[in-house]
Amino acid sequence: MKIVFGLLSGLLFGFGLVVSGMSNPAKVLNFLDVFGTFDPSLIFVMGGAIIVVFIGYKLVLKRNTPIFNDAFQIPTRKDIDKRLLLGAGLFGIGWGIGGFCPGPAVTALLMGSEGILYFFPSLLIGLWASRVLKPKN
Repeated sequence: MKIVFGLLSGLLFGFGLVVSGMSNPAKVLNFLDVFGTFDPSLIFVMGGAIIVVFIGYKLVLKRNTPIFNDAFQIPTRKDIDKRLLLGAGLFGIGWGIGGFCPGPAVTALLMGSEGILYFFPSLLIGLWASRVLKPKN
């Protein structure tokens, strides 16, 4: 049952990305082009997502345990280190250059969007490199 709800959640998320335009790199790049062809519509997408997540967290965390797991897996670290800043910077640079972030990249791959054949292998290499280069604690 956990797999079925995971699949349904992923499909709903992907559908939302397509409907909102997040899987269209031109729409994302126009949002980032403040002094050119600026398109502010993604602000509403992000704002809507923040509201839904805020309400969702408030409702879900009233439960003692999640439905499909033994415990909630909430991050406990609150420090900001150079690895976090470097990762956030690389993510932002990649998003700004390609117009994709990982979730929309998967939907764009399935839709055959232009440019995804360059971005997706780079995403996979970055994921692999982050595991290889991660220091052993």
